[in-house]
Amino acid sequence: MMNILLTGGTGLIGSGLVNLWRGQHQLWVLSRSAKKVTDLFGADIKAVTSLAQVDFNQLDAVVNLAGEPIADKRWSAEQKQRLCHSRWDLTEQLVSGINAATTPPKVFISGSAIGIYGRQQATLIGEDFTHYHAEFTHQLCQRWEQIALQASSEHTRVCLLRTGIVLAANGGALKKMYLPFKLGLGGPVASGEQYMSWVHINDMLRIIDFLLLQPTLSGVFNVTAPTPVTNAEFSRCLAKTLHRPAILPMPAFILQLMLGEMADLLLTGQRVIPANLIKAGFEFQFDTLPAALKDLLQS
Repeated sequence: MMNILLTGGTGLIGSGLVNLWRGQHQLWVLSRSAKKVTDLFGADIKAVTSLAQVDFNQLDAVVNLAGEPIADKRWSAEQKQRLCHSRWDLTEQLVSGINAATTPPKVFISGSAIGIYGRQQATLIGEDFTHYHAEFTHQLCQRWEQIALQASSEHTRVCLLRTGIVLAANGGALKKMYLPFKLGLGGPVASGEQYMSWVHINDMLRIIDFLLLQPTLSGVFNVTAPTPVTNAEFSRCLAKTLHRPAILPMPAFILQLMLGEMADLLLTGQRVIPANLIKAGFEFQFDTLPAALKDLLQS
């Protein structure tokens, strides 16, 4: 049994980890609201509202998933600052706690995103890819990773999760797409040629558990299924799974009017492969999109 501190524990991925690990490990969930943690998970999950309550000497692992949701609000200058500092500032505090400990946690697993690569064409992107496109998502993730890596030492290994689009039935991108596609109003975005690198929520959770338990693994990991698809392919597959047509494209200018700069999340993409996970021997439960969507939408 490990003692694990989890930030972002009430979110989509974090709550999945709590349910996966409860009974196996002792969990502390950092949240602004202890009541929210207790209401969600019960009294056996320890809620902490400040890192001042945490003794890093007693922890075996820290899993850092906290951050303002990237796609919930238009990217004003103020919102960009909120997106950045909700990630950077807490990660700095966690790194300080780890580095100040005399017996620090053995592993620090910290969030990032494939947005670090910026907009790309059809090039296959493994973790050694360095031709980044310098835009907002790149700048956000690069600084986030740089901060997290400051916890790396002979005592603490750091694993960075460059996460793609997490597919889940109860939240995230798929939940937002479900209704228009179910109503037969879905279709590709703009040209549909941009790539979508996705991962099934079950594999997302299994990857974090895998990294927790493999003492030789550290560094950067693309958390995506090995079969990225274009937006047009994704749209066709989702519509087919729901037995609906996918004939209504969303023009780029409409998205840009609606979302501003945040439209880039949908209009550009990355064709990412999880090279380091495959090399480490991780086996995906859902490695193709049809199987993933069928599991999530028809079960």
